[in-house]
Amino acid sequence: MKGVIKYAVMNSLGTAAYIVLVVSLIFFFGSNFPEDGKTIFAPIAMLMLFVFSATFTSTLVFGRPVIWYLDGKKKEAFSLFLYTLGIFLAITLILFLFLIVMIV
Repeated sequence: MKGVIKYAVMNSLGTAAYIVLVVSLIFFFGSNFPEDGKTIFAPIAMLMLFVFSATFTSTLVFGRPVIWYLDGKKKEAFSLFLYTLGIFLAITLILFLFLIVMIV
């Protein structure tokens, strides 16, 4: 069970770190994009980033549980998935609490 929690923490932190990286890049470099919006490349790039992000984060969340499930470790796979979601939810709630504190 200890290994399951370790992988869940790694998956959740990896997903959170990826999100922070992508948002930081968009935030800091977004001002360099053309402001008139008359280029086809911005929507294409955003859609490609969305598809890549969905694939990458779903691999982090579902990858190892699917492999474990197919290897017959069904209980561990389900536990890993639930722990990953729970830890990621906790990270998300902490972020929202941080935002609430900053607003007040």
